[in-house]
Amino acid sequence: MPSLPALRVSVPHGRRSSSDRAAVFFSMIDMTTSMKFSPVATVVLLLPLSLAAQAQTTPASAAAPTSTVVVQGGLAVTTRYPGSDERLVSPLLGLEYAHASGFFASTQRGLGYAGSTGGLSYSAALGYRGKREEKETSRLGGGSGSKHLRGMGEVKGSATANLTLGYAVTDWLELQVATEQPITTRTNGALYSLGAAATVLSDGRNTVVLSVSASAADRKYMQTYHGVTAAQSARSGYAVFTPKAGAHMAEGGVSWQYKLSSDWSITGMVGAQRLLGDARKSPLTRRATAPIGAVYVSYSY
Repeated sequence: MPSLPALRVSVPHGRRSSSDRAAVFFSMIDMTTSMKFSPVATVVLLLPLSLAAQAQTTPASAAAPTSTVVVQGGLAVTTRYPGSDERLVSPLLGLEYAHASGFFASTQRGLGYAGSTGGLSYSAALGYRGKREEKETSRLGGGSGSKHLRGMGEVKGSATANLTLGYAVTDWLELQVATEQPITTRTNGALYSLGAAATVLSDGRNTVVLSVSASAADRKYMQTYHGVTAAQSARSGYAVFTPKAGAHMAEGGVSWQYKLSSDWSITGMVGAQRLLGDARKSPLTRRATAPIGAVYVSYSY
């Protein structure tokens, strides 16, 4: 994951669009992306979003609010880094403000704009890719790093430009492509993603979404997060490894959102991610396939 760097917010008022019903899926994709860098940031990506786009498609007669604030909390199960065999349970905390004009500000998505026209939805945002530490640490909000990364050095965080384009094929099927481009610390590299989400149930109270996605990375990204230089090899004991650009990760999962009221909802998701190509072959990869999951409560006002 990013892969699809758009955070999605449940919309408690007005008509729900296909983007809203696919929200949890694209959030799962985002989660796995950020897991590569910071498990703490990862869990926030689980939050479902497309308020800005939905607000623009809701008729004025529906009297939708001009802005919405969503607060979410729960738990997420991930790994310490892609390829790790260490399970990590982290608090899931998030806060987002979204205006009907399309502007949003959130703890994970950063600052940006989202909208839609016809079956197309789009977003552009200034975000942040968290750092990767070379040792296991614990702090308020979760943990970071791993004992298996000792000697690899710290990967610095970077500001990113996150661009997303989606298309609602039908009212139950949505496709999305996205990219995450580093603005600072450009040696961290870029990600590109493609995903599809199918809403198999949407009855006003329950929303169940099945999803699949795949991501690819450029050479800089693969080297930064999956490669081992000669200097790193000398410090860590891992063999020198120089990965090429290409396939990075495949993912699949299912999510279920249950609306407790117009303002409250609870969401659960389970899925799996598998490293591909040279990312799977990296000496840092101890487990190519890993389960992920989360459960969280959302309050909107």
